Amino acid sequence: MQKIVQKFGGTSVGTIDRIRNVCSLINKELKNGNQVAVVSSAMSGETNKLVSLAENFDINKNKLEFDMIVSTGEQISIALISMALKEIGLKGKPLLGWQIPITGSNDFTKAKINKIDGKLILELMNNGEIPIIAGFQGIDKDNNIVTLGRGGSDTSAVAIAAAIRADRCDIYTDVDGVYTTDPRIVKNAKKLDKISYEEMLEFASLGAKVLQTRSVEMAMRHRVTVQVLSSQTGKTGTFLTKEDEKMENELVSGIAYSKDEANITLINILDKPGVATKIFTPLSEANINVDMIVQTGSENGNKINFTYTVSRKDLEQTISIMEKNKIDIEFERIITNNSLAKVSIVGLGMRTHTGVANKMFSALASKNINIHVISTSEIKISVLIDEDSIEKALNSLHSTFELDQK
Repeated sequence: MQKIVQKFGGTSVGTIDRIRNVCSLINKELKNGNQVAVVSSAMSGETNKLVSLAENFDINKNKLEFDMIVSTGEQISIALISMALKEIGLKGKPLLGWQIPITGSNDFTKAKINKIDGKLILELMNNGEIPIIAGFQGIDKDNNIVTLGRGGSDTSAVAIAAAIRADRCDIYTDVDGVYTTDPRIVKNAKKLDKISYEEMLEFASLGAKVLQTRSVEMAMRHRVTVQVLSSQTGKTGTFLTKEDEKMENELVSGIAYSKDEANITLINILDKPGVATKIFTPLSEANINVDMIVQTGSENGNKINFTYTVSRKDLEQTISIMEKNKIDIEFERIITNNSLAKVSIVGLGMRTHTGVANKMFSALASKNINIHVISTSEIKISVLIDEDSIEKALNSLHSTFELDQK
């Protein structure tokens, strides 16, 4: 007998028919002789409706109330799942975060999970009941309801799996696994049987919407085996596991991309210590995340140009902050570009194989794709290119690294 956590996303519980389908997946696992705990998101679209209601007021002044409002979507879905389970003769117990309890930091709208008491969940499972737990939420030390941020139900599920030492955490979504790249753009994209935590973390941070970044971090930290699969087919999906020798022999596992990129270049900054601090401190204080960073020499020998990327939604605010700090930073002018995309190749094999970057750059050059910025990590190479070159870039790289032959 295994302990399985099944997490169902918004599309999986989006209608009553889909909720009934979810219950058949729960029943299937029980018939295999396993114990099951369920974690559910709100029905698709419900959280957006709740956010719209809250936005009639100043959310920054009402974060406690905002979390109380947006956390109610999951309350509806877990109750409906419990009712649907009764229809097929199964006994479920819907539970909110405070009933477990799931305790988190008092950072409204973006709380971090501090502790989960698994005692009640295990008691119910051992008594033949199915705990149906609201994802995305918990309580802080003052018993206020706090939410974990968008996609937080994935984190809830993995954390619960860690707390009860589950054998596996199944994340049901509207896709049937993790692909070598976006199958909507590259027709020969292949579903991966398994992927390492580190590779999936890179994919998630690069914008792949299969799993939320924090859930992957938690799975890696607690060594929770996670499976990503479709609630519509129920077929075996992609497993997140610790790396093995075969994974390290794979040069590149997949290609990710993000269209949400804006490029900022500060021209002719005096080259002296502390310049980077003057640029990035005010951005950090404004909670603006900076991604790729490049420093280059200018035409004048004692000055530099500083280039970095931010999310497109943060571009206007970033420009405003730079202009406000222009005298302190001492730059001449700003150049921006918000028609860019980031394309990244990811693979454990980069640790031990040479020539990967050259292979990537040659493939892009063969398609006349210009590279604006390059950044690397131990298992990733990212380039910034013109947005209208995404399709050419993905198809070229997918073929170059023979991902269509996986």
